[in-house]
Amino acid sequence: MYGLITRWSLEGTGHEVSDRLRDYVRDESQPRFTGRAGLIEKIWTMRPGGFFAGNYLWATEQARSEFVASLATTPSKVTEIVGHAPDVVEEFEVVAVAEGGEGMTGITARGTAFGSTV
Repeated sequence: MYGLITRWSLEGTGHEVSDRLRDYVRDESQPRFTGRAGLIEKIWTMRPGGFFAGNYLWATEQARSEFVASLATTPSKVTEIVGHAPDVVEEFEVVAVAEGGEGMTGITARGTAFGSTV
């Protein structure tokens, strides 16, 4: 597996930006990435006023490379919402994954963008 993190600073932003990011993930981004070929998983993370990030696990190095190349030609809507390009775009090696006792069943469409705290 091949990892990728895209991360934007939210320093100096208010609740409006965090709310817009949740809406964007729920209404546009999560549906667009669900079922995407080459992608194992994407997790959106945020600390309001701190950071917003897309965390990706890709099945192949090629799938990840193609996505990274697309970022240069088609900036993320997050850039528009936040007002600047990502502070971090970092590719990395996935050394190991352990699935916990809670598993992954039913995890799609969970999170604060969907009104869930778990």
